[in-house]
This record gives sequence, C-alpha cells and structure tokens, in this order.
Amino acid sequence: MEIINMQISKDLYGLVVCGGQSSRMGTDKSLLVYYDKPQRYYVSEMLRPFCEEVFLSCSSEQVTDLSAEYKVVIDLPEYQQIGPIAALLTAFSTFPGKDFLVIGCDYPLITSNVLSCFLENLGKPTSAFFNHDNKYEPLLAWYSRDCAPLLKAFFNRNEFSLQHFLRSVEAQKYYPEDDKVMTSVDTPEAYQNMKLVLNQQNIK
Repeated sequence: MEIINMQISKDLYGLVVCGGQSSRMGTDKSLLVYYDKPQRYYVSEMLRPFCEEVFLSCSSEQVTDLSAEYKVVIDLPEYQQIGPIAALLTAFSTFPGKDFLVIGCDYPLITSNVLSCFLENLGKPTSAFFNHDNKYEPLLAWYSRDCAPLLKAFFNRNEFSLQHFLRSVEAQKYYPEDDKVMTSVDTPEAYQNMKLVLNQQNIK
C-alpha cells in the first residue's frame, strides 16, 4: 500500500455521521451533550480547521431538527436504511473528486490533536483507526476519492459493512497513542459514565 504524507488540501471535506436512533442508546446519539453543545455540532466545529467544507450526514427524518448554520448532506434515496455506508456513498455521489475525513458522533474523547496526528500519515485508498479488538473504526477514518468506485462496487454486490470494506481494501491501520480516544458511547449507562469521566478531567 502506498503511504503518503499530505498537507490538508482544498479537496478534503469533513463528514460528521449523525446516524439515527440507536436501539441500545434509545435516542439520537448525535444530540448527546458532552461539552457545551450537541455532539454533532461539536464535532463539526472540530473538523473545520482541517477541512475545506464540513457537512453533517443525516437521514431525511433528522434534517428538520438540524441548525441552519451547519451544512447538511442527506442520505440519497437509493442508500436509505443500509447503515453508515450510506453516508459515505452519498458523500462521494454528491461531491465527486473529494476526499473525506469521516467522524462519528459517539467518540467523545476524540480531539483536534488526535485528528492532526492521524492526518500526518495516511495510506491510500483509505486509513482508519484500529482498536485493541483488532477491528477498524470505520467512522474514525479518512477515505480518499480512490475509494469511490471501490465502495460503489462493494455496494452493488449487496455488501454494506464498512468494516468488511476496510478489510477488503487493506486499509492503512492507525494506532493512536492512547487507545481510549476510540471509546464509543452506545448505551445510557456508558453516556453517564463518560460524563463523570469528563467532569473529573475538568476538575483536575
């Protein structure tokens, strides 16, 4: 795989994946507040220094609840109800020729410094955080424009798992200095625990 060093270019777009109502969380995770605003807006603003444009990726049901000051990409009809891969397929269809830095809303420990380190060394066609369970984090990832035809072919084979896609293209693995930044919050209990952790950090 070709390893590349790159400066952030005008062709890098940010994509904040809002998802939908999580069956385990019981509510839209992008609306949870860890800091001073709903996480989808917090992540969007975190991405702005790295990207020419930043978009909130959402379903047609979510769009009416979004603040007008944030740009939005709504899942195309042909990609409805297939999970997070819909966000990326829609993004490549809507903005051909762009690379995407994709961040989900359920990683409250991700910081600008972590993203900066991640973007220093990337591997084509895609790079993603890699966790201690030997799995990629598909929503902590960079997808180059070279992924677009590969992802569309993957979809045409009725395959919808971004985890499987990353493995099939041998995505570059990124191991952050502290793997706690990949902590995903998926349940009400995990949310409350994370709030406690963050409050303790602020006290210190």
